[in-house]
Amino acid sequence: MSKEWNADVYHQVSAPQVSWGKKVLARISLRGDETVLDAGCGTGRLTRDLLEALPRGRAVALDVSQNMIDAARAYLAPDFGDRVEFIACDLLHMPFDAQFDGIFSTASFHWVRDHEALFRGLYCALRPGGWLCAQCGGAGNLDHFLTRVQALMMTPAFSPFFRDFESPWEFSNTTAAAGRLKHAGFEGIETSLEEAPTQFSTPEELQQFVRNVILHRHLERLPTAELRESFLGTLTFQAAEDDPPLLLDYWRLNLQARKPVTT
Repeated sequence: MSKEWNADVYHQVSAPQVSWGKKVLARISLRGDETVLDAGCGTGRLTRDLLEALPRGRAVALDVSQNMIDAARAYLAPDFGDRVEFIACDLLHMPFDAQFDGIFSTASFHWVRDHEALFRGLYCALRPGGWLCAQCGGAGNLDHFLTRVQALMMTPAFSPFFRDFESPWEFSNTTAAAGRLKHAGFEGIETSLEEAPTQFSTPEELQQFVRNVILHRHLERLPTAELRESFLGTLTFQAAEDDPPLLLDYWRLNLQARKPVTT
């Protein structure tokens, strides 16, 4: 599967992710001079808020997608100059060793299947005493919607294209997430789940969001525009018939932890 995203469209439609991320940022107490990693920065909409809270500090904006990094650079560099660095990198292969006072992340960790390795890498990237404050999709995330997706994938029209398809996500529960963080070496661990239902105004709005934010890895498997539009159209019609209509059943997993001062 490609690691790329349509950054231009994501920047326009990612209001739900930005809304959730602002709440996560509000939980972080900053002096203003720290060096912080935004792990999965997207187009930099939340990195901007982070940098504004670091008037004497700096941020590293990291994303697996070069398109996202290019968009974040264009969005942030003119205002923040050398206080922000941009790196296109897989979260499982970060080149950092005790470089950050904190790590912030939203709507990214669930795209990494191996959370054991992910948390080890985050631990290594932090300085002693450094903090992790993150949110991602958790247990129950999009269960209703993805049940429909799975059923549609198994129909004769689409099943040939999904025979060896593996889910791109890890939606962890609180207990598993806490255990993995502890195993990586973290302390002061807090995990929680919160419901975040997201409703759209029109079928077109929901379809654009689903196309570019949720199912782009699925759609890569369909070889023609006609098949892709049929797949999306069926799911959009089903969502429009729901009560309430056009609602995505999001659940968010909150993660907070700290690297011990002495290790």
